Amino acid sequence: MLSVARCLPRMWRSCQRLFYARPPQTPRLCLTPPVGGPSLSLPGTARTYTPPTERKRFYQNVSISQGEGGFEINLDHRKLKTPQAKLFTVPSEALAIAVATEWDSQQDTIKSYTMHLTTLCNTVLDNPSQRNKDQLIRAAVKFLETDTVCYRVEEPAGLVELQKNEWDPMIEWAEKRYNVEIGSSTSIMGPSIPARTKDTFTSHLASHNMWALQGIEYVITQLKSLILSMGLIDRHIPVEKAVQLSRLEEEYQIQQWGNVEWAHDYDLYELRARTAAGTLFAHLCSESSTVKHKLLQD
Repeated sequence: MLSVARCLPRMWRSCQRLFYARPPQTPRLCLTPPVGGPSLSLPGTARTYTPPTERKRFYQNVSISQGEGGFEINLDHRKLKTPQAKLFTVPSEALAIAVATEWDSQQDTIKSYTMHLTTLCNTVLDNPSQRNKDQLIRAAVKFLETDTVCYRVEEPAGLVELQKNEWDPMIEWAEKRYNVEIGSSTSIMGPSIPARTKDTFTSHLASHNMWALQGIEYVITQLKSLILSMGLIDRHIPVEKAVQLSRLEEEYQIQQWGNVEWAHDYDLYELRARTAAGTLFAHLCSESSTVKHKLLQD
C-alpha cells in the first residue's frame, strides 16, 4: 500500500496550482434561488449565488493499493466507491496517485466540485450516459463544425485583427500537424470542413484508449474547440494559453466594457482548473500503468 502523504510526486504540484488557483470561499453561480441557507445576489442581475453543498471530511489517511482490476484508493481502511457503488479502480498508478492527492488535499470539508480527476474517473467507471467509444469520438469531432477558432466576426476591427493574430496560428499548426484543411469563416454557418479532415481526426482520436478519450472529450467541451484541445494534448500550447484563446472575444469585451466584479475571474479560474484536469487525465491515462517509485521520492 502506497501512502500519498509520504510520496507526493513533484509532477502534480504545478497541476495542483491550476486546480486550486481559484479565489477562496468564492460562491458558485446558481441559476435558481436556493432552498434555505444564505445566498448572494449579484447587483444588476436576477441570478443568485450560493455555496455548493460540502461534506465533513470523514477520513484521516489516503493511500493507494493495487487490486485485480487496477489501482484503488483507500480512505483509511475504506475502499473508495463510485456514485453507483462500484469499486473505484483506475488503470494506472500515476492516475491513482493524482486522484488520491485530490482526496488528501481536502481540509475539514470535502469540496467535491474541486475534484475534477475524481469526477472524470467516476464518469468512465459509471458511464451514466451509456456512451461507447465511437459515440465519444463522434461527439468530439462534431465540435470541429462549430469550433471556436473557426468562427470569425466582421466587426469591430479590433476584434477582427485580434482573432486573426491569435487564432490563425492555431489553425495553421493543426493543418500542418494533421495534414488537413480546416479554414475559417465569418458566415453563421461556419467553415465547410472537408470529410477527409473529419476522417483524419476520427482516426487520430480512435488511437486513444477509452479513458484518455474521455479526458480529451471533456477538454473539448470546456474549450468548445477541437483544435485548441489537440494543441493541449500534443503539448503545443499550455493550459493558460488554450483558455485565453477560447475566451478571446469575452476578454476583448471585458477590456472594452469592464468585468462584473469577481464573477468573470471566477469563471476564468474554473475553466483553467477543468481544462488542466482534463488534459492531465488524458495524459495519465495514456501513460504506462505503473510509476517508478524513485520518482515519488521528494
